[in-house]
Amino acid sequence: MTSTTGALPARALDTTAGTPWPVRHLSAKIADYIQRMPSVWVEGQVVQLNRRPGTTLAFLTLRDTDTDVSVPVSLHTRVLEQASTEIAEGAHVVVHVTPAYWPKRGSLQMQADEIRAVGVGELLARIEHLKRILAAEGLFDPSRKKPLPFLPGVVGLVCGRESKAEHDVVVNARARWPQVSFEIREVAVQGTQAVSQVSAALAELDADPSVEVIVVARGGGSVEDLLPFSNETLVRAAAACRTPLVSAIGHETDAPLLDLVADHRASTPTDAAKRIVPDIGEERARLQQARSRIRAAIAHRLRREEEGLAAMRSRPVLARPHTVPDAEAERVAHQRQA
Repeated sequence: MTSTTGALPARALDTTAGTPWPVRHLSAKIADYIQRMPSVWVEGQVVQLNRRPGTTLAFLTLRDTDTDVSVPVSLHTRVLEQASTEIAEGAHVVVHVTPAYWPKRGSLQMQADEIRAVGVGELLARIEHLKRILAAEGLFDPSRKKPLPFLPGVVGLVCGRESKAEHDVVVNARARWPQVSFEIREVAVQGTQAVSQVSAALAELDADPSVEVIVVARGGGSVEDLLPFSNETLVRAAAACRTPLVSAIGHETDAPLLDLVADHRASTPTDAAKRIVPDIGEERARLQQARSRIRAAIAHRLRREEEGLAAMRSRPVLARPHTVPDAEAERVAHQRQA
């Protein structure tokens, strides 16, 4: 029970178990500190947006695009209406907020007086700037690219939950080589959870010694949908992989930064399947062709050797080997008689 006698400690460091602060005093201290904080522009993604019926208030949750960190924001509906473009869940925005602390509830909330959507042009400009930075660090250099194994026993696959990309990779790979096995990690491939979940999946598969190659597959989308795959945190996580990595995120016209840092880029998930395993039919045909060529080469070599032996045997010295000794013996005998 808090003592009511004597003055309260002036500083938090001066409190003890015998001389604590009451909750109201701590709450007032926090409120006083937060009230001195200036307003600030904050960038993030809107993951929840609710308008309270019967009032002019709206509430949204602003989440960091790199990590699972979010803050609540309150604002008047007129602030939303004054935005140059409509603000909806999933929008990438910058918000001018002032921190507000509610002492009775002990809760912190941001109060917004302006909100702006970040346009596609600005997002692309940021990606281009990051691209130049990563290129200068050498993350896209061809010398860093690792070759794909010829016949991987286990393929790691990072994809969306029950996605067509997963179907395309698995079905086409097994059609080419039925014995291939997969370690599949189904994750969010767009939105605020994508960066953290894809990065975690990459790290987990990279740490598995049985996984010989990793495929990250999505299968295209809008610029906003593919933003996580140009995120610096995710791109650096991919660059840190020791296992060969195949990026199958977009189509021919899509070029997220993950494509540049990966060891190999596939234009589609189906193309990725063709890159990671050989076609058993083609390999059998090549093996048969190789056997035919070997047989033909051996037969040709034997014929050539037989012809060479026949030519050597047809020479007089070999056809009648005693001709020279007999002639010499006759000459010696003739000289002896003389």
